[in-house]
Amino acid sequence: MAESEFPGWHGTTIIGVRKGGKVVIAGDGQVSLGQTVIKGSARKVRRLKPGGLDIVAGFAGSTADAFTLLERLEAKLEATPGQLQRACVELAKDWRTDKYLQKLEAMLIVTDGSDLYVVTGAGDVLEPEHDVTAIGSGGNYALAAGRALMEGDHDAEEIARRAMAIAADICVYTNGNLTVESLGG
Repeated sequence: MAESEFPGWHGTTIIGVRKGGKVVIAGDGQVSLGQTVIKGSARKVRRLKPGGLDIVAGFAGSTADAFTLLERLEAKLEATPGQLQRACVELAKDWRTDKYLQKLEAMLIVTDGSDLYVVTGAGDVLEPEHDVTAIGSGGNYALAAGRALMEGDHDAEEIARRAMAIAADICVYTNGNLTVESLGG
């Protein structure tokens, strides 16, 4: 659905941090409609186990759309075991070319514990330059905070948690109720 059909829907904040052999994805729990918080404890970071693999994915945007994308990603991972990048590229190609999938409004951050990607409906599969990436309404705040924190002695989880706290302090569509999942390290 176009944003103009549901003005006032605002998403979430998801951050991915890779440091010291560990990758962490954290997301807040707030779902808002206009100026109203609909739910404060949504789980927007999930652990997937397609074909015995351990994958963590976080999503921003429409929940139903994100679940559709997560199901498609799991199918791609089962078809290409152990090849997260290839599965993400195949998902992005389908998302960009399939008339049904083109209407989905969401973004994903995914990791297998070593690789970290952002997957978009524009056909992008992006790997962060500085081992930190973020999406959603508070994504720019979390990204800036995360990049600043990378230079210190903090581990990946502490960076993610601190960056999310900063984003929650600035973005009214982000709360401090976090779901945090990690792989590696």
